[in-house]
Amino acid sequence: MRHTISVLVNNQPGVLSRVANLFSARGYNIDSLAVGETEDPKLSRMTFVVVGDDHVLDQVRKQLEKIVTVVRVDDISAQDYVERDLMLIKVSAPAGRRTEIRELVEIFRGRIVDVAAEHLMIEISGKENKIEAFIEMMRPFGILELARTGRIALVRGGRRPLGADDDEED
Repeated sequence: MRHTISVLVNNQPGVLSRVANLFSARGYNIDSLAVGETEDPKLSRMTFVVVGDDHVLDQVRKQLEKIVTVVRVDDISAQDYVERDLMLIKVSAPAGRRTEIRELVEIFRGRIVDVAAEHLMIEISGKENKIEAFIEMMRPFGILELARTGRIALVRGGRRPLGADDDEED
C-alpha cells in the first residue's frame, strides 16, 4: 500500500537524517520526499511517500514519535488530502515547434518560465499522474533537464492546533 506520511519536526540540523534513517533501517525506499519550513519558522514539515505493509509502517510511525525533535507524525493516506508536486523541465524547442509546446503547456496549466534560442523551461504543478503525463508529452521534443520537488500534502478541513489535548472535551 502507498502511504503519505506527514512529519512535523523542530527545524534543527540533523533531523532529516535521523528521520530518513528510520525508513532505510526498515528497508523502505522513499518514493518522494519534500521538506520545508511551516507557518512557524521553528517547525518544518517532511512529507514522505513510501510503499509498504501497514503493520511495519505503524512501527516506523511509533519509532518516529520517539525522536525528540519530532513533534507529530500522521499517515494521511486514508484521509481526504490535497497533494502537489512541482516540476521544472527544460525541453528542446526549435522555432517551428514552439507553438505546439506552448499549446501543451496551456492544456496542462503550466507556465513557460524561461525562453532561450533553442529551448524552453516550463513550470508545472499538480498530482503525480499529471506530471508524469506531461513528461511523456515532452519526450518527443527532447527533454534536456528535469527537476521535481517531491510531493507535498495537507489534510483538507480543520485540524486541532499543536498542543491541544485530544482527550479534553469542549
